[in-house]
Amino acid sequence: MLIRRETPADIDAIRAVTDLAFKNGPEATLIDWLRADEGWIPEFSLVEDEVLGHVVCTRGYIDEVPVLGLGPIAVHPSHQRVGIGSALVHAVLGAAEARGERAVILLGDPRYYSRFGFRLASEFGITPPVSAWAPHFQARLFGDVPAGAFRYAEPFNRL
Repeated sequence: MLIRRETPADIDAIRAVTDLAFKNGPEATLIDWLRADEGWIPEFSLVEDEVLGHVVCTRGYIDEVPVLGLGPIAVHPSHQRVGIGSALVHAVLGAAEARGERAVILLGDPRYYSRFGFRLASEFGITPPVSAWAPHFQARLFGDVPAGAFRYAEPFNRL
């Protein structure tokens, strides 16, 4: 399976896969907003070669320390549970570590994301933007980060 960076030719396919995966929720629009945001980092928008899946990390912060926020991640419903999502997460984490990022933060199911080395963010003193997210708010550290409040790229605030 080939994982590669998004290209402009992939944008419509990414939107379609995201709409299918999230049942036409706001996630595809969020990705469009993120592309226009200063927190967008093109190296962290990855697709499965046929665009059956997509993952993105954007600039987030723990207080004023730059880290990454992972999501959304989407896989075409007809291709879920065959390893595309796992490959995307492994690829984006590898890219983050290789680039020298300190941490990747996400909101998701701990039973799934623990296989990638994510732990509850509260173990590191990192708090979510919404306190109710704490049981699903996770961090994968590659370096030292302070305890503190995490904030996603600005477009997440529009949801």
